[in-house]
Amino acid sequence: MTDKKSYAVIQTGGKQYRVFEGDVIEVELLSGEKTSSVEFHEIVFLFDGTTPHVGQPIVGNVVKGEILGNLRGDKVVSYKYKRRKNYHRKVGHRQNYTQVKITEIGGK
Repeated sequence: MTDKKSYAVIQTGGKQYRVFEGDVIEVELLSGEKTSSVEFHEIVFLFDGTTPHVGQPIVGNVVKGEILGNLRGDKVVSYKYKRRKNYHRKVGHRQNYTQVKITEIGGK
C-alpha cells in the first residue's frame, strides 16, 4: 500500500472487515432503521496514517457508520443424499445483510 490513508479492521457478526472511511460494506443483520448511525467498538487493528495500533480489541477508539438499508444475499442450496436408501433432503437459505457506510474511523 503506497498511500497513507487510515483504515481499521473491525469485527462484527463473527467476521472481520477491513474498512476505509467512505467504504460501503455488507455485514450481518444489525438492528436499526435506515439512515441511523451505528458504532463498531470491536476494533482489532487501526492504522492512523503513521503508526499501527494492534489490540484485541483496541480500547478508546470507535468506527462510526450509517445504515443504508437491509438486503438479502444469494440463495444457497444444500442437498443431502444417501444412495440406495431413498433418502434426499433439499434445504435453501438466504442470509440477511445490512449495508453500512463508514463515516468516521478512530473517533472517540
